[in-house]
Amino acid sequence: MTVPTMAELAAKGEAPDVLFWVGCAGSFDDRAKRVTVAFAKILNATQTKFAVLGTEEGCTGDPARRAGNEFLFQMQAMNNIQVLNGYGIKKIVTACPHCFNTIKNEYPDLGGTYEVIHHAVFLQQLIQEGKIKLKGGGSFKGEKITYHDSCYLGRANNIYEAPREVLQALDADLVEMKRCRTTGLCCGAGGAQMFKEPEKGKKDINVERAEEALGTGAKTIAVACPFCMTMMTDGVKNKEKEAEVKVKDLAELIAESLQ
Repeated sequence: MTVPTMAELAAKGEAPDVLFWVGCAGSFDDRAKRVTVAFAKILNATQTKFAVLGTEEGCTGDPARRAGNEFLFQMQAMNNIQVLNGYGIKKIVTACPHCFNTIKNEYPDLGGTYEVIHHAVFLQQLIQEGKIKLKGGGSFKGEKITYHDSCYLGRANNIYEAPREVLQALDADLVEMKRCRTTGLCCGAGGAQMFKEPEKGKKDINVERAEEALGTGAKTIAVACPFCMTMMTDGVKNKEKEAEVKVKDLAELIAESLQ
């Protein structure tokens, strides 16, 4: 698999069409790494000229800001903006809604203005342009799939249809949970909650959400966020359904169905 870094391309005097922002989860979390590989596979298959920052990429600062450490957020953000502006980056694609939201909506205040695309929208564009060719309607033809809306993708950035259009391209039977789109239920990881134990209550929110997903009868729960991936997977395990029901990212579903 060819994954060039910005430094390698810059040394040759070349520039990519798009920078793939991998993010902390996509770099270090073993489950999210598989999503990174799947998305890179798609970028290669569609002959998209892309690059990653590699070791020059730092955390966007989203968890720090959500947890209330504004100083750390600005320090992390400024480091990244310096690197991005140094390479003259114009277009960024990322598989993490948290990175997407922060770079798109919060970096401009600090001097970092870019065209930022979430991978759900990017995949939708590749499908519409005919660049993604699926084998026989995809490996998930006719299979029941339910989609969990990420808060940072949906309510924060109003992206609801792109992920669903990607799933429909698979010829899958998309079944919606009762709480979806603008009334979707958070997986419980946003706002830096990912990094702490839940407060006392009757039930963990990710278990509640997993119950809703399992209630649809779907064999695959589709997500578009590494945080949602962790929380929904844990919720399914809590119900001891991990052998029957899989939690997968949109990129993995498409990568598995490529011709």
